Amino acid sequence: MKTRLLIVIVFTFAFALAAQFVNTSTAAPSYSAQLLSPTAGQVLTPGQVFRVEWKSVIPKIDFMDSCEMEVRLSLDGGSNFIYRISPYLTAKAHSFLWTVPNLPTNTAVMDIRFGCEPFYPESRSPQLGSMFVIAQSSGD
Repeated sequence: MKTRLLIVIVFTFAFALAAQFVNTSTAAPSYSAQLLSPTAGQVLTPGQVFRVEWKSVIPKIDFMDSCEMEVRLSLDGGSNFIYRISPYLTAKAHSFLWTVPNLPTNTAVMDIRFGCEPFYPESRSPQLGSMFVIAQSSGD
């Protein structure tokens, strides 16, 4: 019984120390994105065809062909991103054409997501600093 306890203590101590010696400087960079358009405060109109553009840093992954980007829309300032507005895009995509929906709001926000299951989990990049407006349709 004492031997078993000693082994558990030694392994616990070894694992606790091992984390100090792991080199994390070669770890893959994390994902990030920055929306270029629409810009903060910009007013879009329903039916308008608009180019959504961003720049991103994506991790280096061996199987990049299985990775994808997607853009989601929030109408409530970023609390909920319930509308997927882009088609599924390749990981190297930086823009797509979007037909602005008739969903008037003063607090529209986009979330640019990257995922590469099972190699890299879906990662979000909500653009809370780039809140824009979808105007009321002139027909309403």
